[in-house]
Amino acid sequence: MTVPDLFTPEVPAATTAAGPRPLRVLGLDLSITAPGLCLPDGTTRTVKTNSKDGDRRLQIIVNNIDVALGDDPWGDDHCDLVVMEEAPPGLKGPAIKAIHMVHGAVRLRLIEFGAPYVLINPTTLKAFATGSTSADKTAMAMAAYKRSGREFGDDNQCDAFWLRAAGLDWYGQPEFDLPKIQRERLVKVQWPEAVAR
Repeated sequence: MTVPDLFTPEVPAATTAAGPRPLRVLGLDLSITAPGLCLPDGTTRTVKTNSKDGDRRLQIIVNNIDVALGDDPWGDDHCDLVVMEEAPPGLKGPAIKAIHMVHGAVRLRLIEFGAPYVLINPTTLKAFATGSTSADKTAMAMAAYKRSGREFGDDNQCDAFWLRAAGLDWYGQPEFDLPKIQRERLVKVQWPEAVAR
């Protein structure tokens, strides 16, 4: 199996009789305790882990992402792109070690699965969603409600929603309108050159 290149994956374009099919984007807001997922159909969920499980939490997270990716990486329900948030700046000690462990486990699984992925800096995501690089969790949730009428069980789901929205927007399939200045923030991201559309 060929390992996909992070920034130039070779993913065949998928089309239907009516033209390109909708892009299937998975948004992941990773953490060791409660990662947020926004599935390709737009539904959100949180994967709760328990510290008593130790490193087995990594397997619980990866197993849930496996389900979200679809059963067959080359089938009609496969995920075209995974959009993840980079580790938040300022984390220190055990927290930064934990987030890097989660990212490592998830990225390895995505490579095994052949799923192209991209990382978005937290400040870029905030600016895309709200127009402000310093937006807090409440501002992110309010922006999601304003643009889509969506509410979420927690801020992890909200961030995953915005990550998926960024991927869809960049590849020309936005689910809602945003000001041009906010959309232009996505230029800072190193997007894969092509994904199935």
